[in-house]
Amino acid sequence: MSPTRREVLGAAAGTAALGAAGCLDVIGLGDEPVEADGYAAFYPLWDFAEHVGGDALSFTEPVGTGRIGHGWSPDANLVPEVASTEVFVYLDTPEFSWAQDIAETLERDHPDVALIDLFGVAERVTGDGSSDGQDSHLEHDPHIWLDPLVAREMVTTLGSELGEVAPDDSSTFADNADSYAAEITSVHEQLRSVVEEAALDTAVLVGHNSFAYLATRYGITLETPVGISPNAAASQEDIGKLLTVIEQEGIDTVLYDPFEAGASGEYPRLVETVFENSAASNAEPLTPISGTTDEWEDNGWGWTEQMTEINVPSLETALNPG
Repeated sequence: MSPTRREVLGAAAGTAALGAAGCLDVIGLGDEPVEADGYAAFYPLWDFAEHVGGDALSFTEPVGTGRIGHGWSPDANLVPEVASTEVFVYLDTPEFSWAQDIAETLERDHPDVALIDLFGVAERVTGDGSSDGQDSHLEHDPHIWLDPLVAREMVTTLGSELGEVAPDDSSTFADNADSYAAEITSVHEQLRSVVEEAALDTAVLVGHNSFAYLATRYGITLETPVGISPNAAASQEDIGKLLTVIEQEGIDTVLYDPFEAGASGEYPRLVETVFENSAASNAEPLTPISGTTDEWEDNGWGWTEQMTEINVPSLETALNPG
């Protein structure tokens, strides 16, 4: 691997410890220092970057376990921490405005840090018209990684972009990207099979709508009481419409976002309301893969496992009542 920018700067400054550490920085993230070559803005980007970077480039993400990047705000220390690394992976969309702000600061004040924006991948894969001003149902949904074909292209793009950051390892990044892309393709095939064999093409998600990309990819409808914002609250009218869908479709299992559940794993309150006012009696988690939990982290689950261990079986249950 060729010398990184930090190695060169460290040598110039006569920093023996950094020189001995090779290509790794020690970044203070909370109380635990983290060794990393780059930052990914939040969990799914970190998962993709870690798989593609492999042993050649390591990444950290600032949001942390149990939280999601949508609606999150960093403290003032994050910019200098990111600036001390080689690369920042992010999505250039207002729903992650804090990451946009960091990228803008890096571009202006720290031009040696490579910026990799993966948001444009979604339009290339879906052909969605959001960028040309059309009123698209995907236009304001930032959860592009929930479409496996978009996720696969994000990984492939990372393989190419990281090759520009560390050219001596470009073949490693390409191989890693191909390997992870194959895993993602398998997830796509599992989801497609579940939908093709399902009794219903409509499910109810009792939470905010993070799944437009997934639903669009597989031609299903996910009815939700609120929009994309994680801070939105459902009105009585919204709940009434949801109950009508449950009755009309004969739905007995609803879905919920585990990041909206209680700390002890209890259902979100709105799920209990649905149970009290409809024939639905079961609820299964559907994760937006915007973050991770202590349990999933202990299990070694990443994007692939959150899909195969949670989302695939949950959708299969929800789309096949009785």
